[in-house]
Amino acid sequence: MTTVQTNGQTKRMTVAQALVEFLARQWTVDGDVRERTIPGIFGIFGHGNVAGIGQALRQANELERDLMPYYQARNEQAMVHQSVGYARMHRRRATFASAASVGPGAANMLTGAALATSNRMPALLLPSDTFATRVADPVLQQLELPHDIGIQVTDAFRPLSRFFDRVQRPEQLYSIALAAMRVLTDPAETGAVTIALPEDVQAEVLDVPLEFLAEREWHLRRPLPERGALERAVAAIRAAERPVIVAGGGVIYSGAEDVLRRLVEATGIPVGTSQAGGGSLPWDHPQYLGGIGATGTTAANRLAGEADVVIGVGTRYSDFTTASRTVFQHPGVRFVNINVASFDAYKHGSQLPVVADAREALEALVRELEGHRVESAYAERIARENREWDAVVDAAFSPSGLDRPGQPEIIGAVQAASDPTDVVVQAAGSLPGDLHKLWRVRDPLGYHVEYAFSCMGYEIAGGLGVRRGAPDRDVIVMVGDGSYLMLHTELVTAVAEGIKVIVIIVQNHGFASIGRLSETVGSDRFGTRYRTFDSQARNFEGSETLPVDLAANARSYGVDVIEVAPGPKAIEELKSAVATAKASEVSTVIHIESDPLVYAPDGEGWWDVPVAPEAQIEVTRTAYREYLVDKAKQRPLLG
Repeated sequence: MTTVQTNGQTKRMTVAQALVEFLARQWTVDGDVRERTIPGIFGIFGHGNVAGIGQALRQANELERDLMPYYQARNEQAMVHQSVGYARMHRRRATFASAASVGPGAANMLTGAALATSNRMPALLLPSDTFATRVADPVLQQLELPHDIGIQVTDAFRPLSRFFDRVQRPEQLYSIALAAMRVLTDPAETGAVTIALPEDVQAEVLDVPLEFLAEREWHLRRPLPERGALERAVAAIRAAERPVIVAGGGVIYSGAEDVLRRLVEATGIPVGTSQAGGGSLPWDHPQYLGGIGATGTTAANRLAGEADVVIGVGTRYSDFTTASRTVFQHPGVRFVNINVASFDAYKHGSQLPVVADAREALEALVRELEGHRVESAYAERIARENREWDAVVDAAFSPSGLDRPGQPEIIGAVQAASDPTDVVVQAAGSLPGDLHKLWRVRDPLGYHVEYAFSCMGYEIAGGLGVRRGAPDRDVIVMVGDGSYLMLHTELVTAVAEGIKVIVIIVQNHGFASIGRLSETVGSDRFGTRYRTFDSQARNFEGSETLPVDLAANARSYGVDVIEVAPGPKAIEELKSAVATAKASEVSTVIHIESDPLVYAPDGEGWWDVPVAPEAQIEVTRTAYREYLVDKAKQRPLLG
């Protein structure tokens, strides 16, 4: 057993040892819930951190096994994705730390940092840095820029992080670590939190005050709405004839779904959700309109188009949520924006911002709007639009008998075979849009589509994080072949740790989403098919698909694989495969071929992607004329 020297009120440790023990003693408190802020550290070791963070984790594993568990990963980017998936399931109360080595190891985490910050999700990043002393410059994997020798790879994290600092001297650890934890646990500021650790400083020794290593609680802020702001918001809502609520991720993170339900049942106000807000209401609730915006439903988009007051709750108002500022068409539309972050509360020039926690603000609205209810004609319109859209979804889910079913049928089959508490995970391609329209969410945490960054390759790693965060739920990862090829190696992590996930590979031999978008902007699916290279035409536009066997690839990692053969019974076989995977105790990959030209039903949303105004090919000229028609509907939204 290794002994650790102590000197009165201090403990002699390396910087890395002190940081690991500090992180192990941090707790997040949210009302009656108290849990470890950092329950573990992912790490891939290289010369930049093996003697620092690596040694500290090894020592912790020997001395106090549960102090700070270490977990492997196969890619540094995937470590951050797992952290985000975990944080979502814990409503941002907890996340993992991710440790990487110098140079390429650190650079590999940049995408993860951008994703965490874009999604307002906490993730602690510990990239290593080159020698602070510069005693051996230039070291292996050091970035050298003659105009500024001090710039290193870790500086690239600055614009991607909500907090960034570098521990240049051991004594800086105390203030940096505390400041990092403040941002990590602040609902208004959270995102990627980066502490850069020079490889020599990690291994330097200092006498650490025991107070620094003591348990510390971080109480989540749940700010109440200011009285004046609340009164103005209530007056606008009471005066509205056709109000609509846009529920974003803030509803989920603050645990506000129950009070949202009470509010809308009392007032009759309908709700459309952003991707992050999926689960705010169950799909069959009378006031739930489904997804809103570019990938939304006709029910949500038609009512949003006529809304005179839009009540945004915990939403960033991305271009997909606003349909690139075309969905809200009422000439006098006003925005009541409830958000814990003032940055988001003031969007669209709102004169009715309510800077407050979503749950606290909705509780206040329940009280202040007592006795208020929308007109019966509006209530009937809500019910009618919902009935019509439900019928559209039923039709989209109906098996066609095609050898290669369309994606809507595949989603319907997975939905039918899943349980209410299962979590569907997705991020990129055509699946997010189709799921936003079609997936019938039955549980507040049952829908996890990462769409702020829409990162190809997030799905499997994010799904592992979701399963870590909710080990009692089945996690169903749906991924297209293009996104699967970006980052599938974390299946090895699932095997190594016995983490069960169900991965459904929808094989369409290319980039289905961008292929369809390419058609709308006049590029005619150019470069979006997976085909062999035609040396004469100098393109990939031929008919010969690639002989890539993704099922064999997955099988080589050691997971169970079920291949659904093309044919008229493919949908029934898919349902059976999902049932088999759910009954299993190990990870299962299900492979199914789809027809990328069978689209989900139109939800009457639009997305602004510029079209070339000058072109010598007719498909682009036609696309530009159509683009101008849609562009004319765009509004500045100063409400």
